[in-house]
Amino acid sequence: MNIDLSNKNAVVCGSTKGIGRAIALQFAACGANVVLVARNEESLRKVLRELSASKKQNHNFIVADFSDPESLKVKIQNFISEHPPVHILVNNTGGPKGGEILHAETTEFENTFRNHLVCNQIMVQALWQGMKKEKYGRIINIISTSVKQPIKNLGVSNTIRAAVANWSKTLSVELAPFGTTVNNILPGATKTERLYSIFEARAKASGRSVEEIAKDWLVEIPAGRFAEPEEPAYAAAFLASPLASYINGINIPVDGGRLNCL
Repeated sequence: MNIDLSNKNAVVCGSTKGIGRAIALQFAACGANVVLVARNEESLRKVLRELSASKKQNHNFIVADFSDPESLKVKIQNFISEHPPVHILVNNTGGPKGGEILHAETTEFENTFRNHLVCNQIMVQALWQGMKKEKYGRIINIISTSVKQPIKNLGVSNTIRAAVANWSKTLSVELAPFGTTVNNILPGATKTERLYSIFEARAKASGRSVEEIAKDWLVEIPAGRFAEPEEPAYAAAFLASPLASYINGINIPVDGGRLNCL
């Protein structure tokens, strides 16, 4: 199979590092015109230079902070008013700090809900009319395996990720008649700054080393290793392509077999 995203316009959120960056690079390698979205302009420009333009693509970026939904709404609306319709949207936002749910402040839930679900909704509402017009839409949400199996000491994240998954499933039913699919990728433990920040926090709280915490996680992964950021990116490229036109409303774990459920 040849995954070809030529002549497709893709918006990738959280695309300056980790899985978001890997997805942006993979989409560009497949021929898409990629619009990067993140809050740090210097980092955006750095990734922009890394994107392949072998098929004469035009790449771009939007500086936006998902902690400010109203500003995000204005910026994305301004962008689409001046650019061609978007075919592919990847919703991807960094997770909240870890900790037991019992001790989480209510503001942590509110902030995370806004950064994830509310901003996802803003992006979809802004871009979906273009997908409908083009009769081609792919909405891909990068969530977590916690929507199937909660992860210890990530209480707030477990809660909000599940809300995003149910929002996505509902949306998939509403948009299917118009040629738009909505799917979720559930990355397992992946070699990103986020993963190592979790290890460091747990090491500090327990008085153990980061290496010991990492070994505890590896025991639960049948593959015996952490994922590379490119691995969930490959799944995203497939879901974004015409090859996945009849796949809709599902969760795809990319976790090395860690989940104990179907």
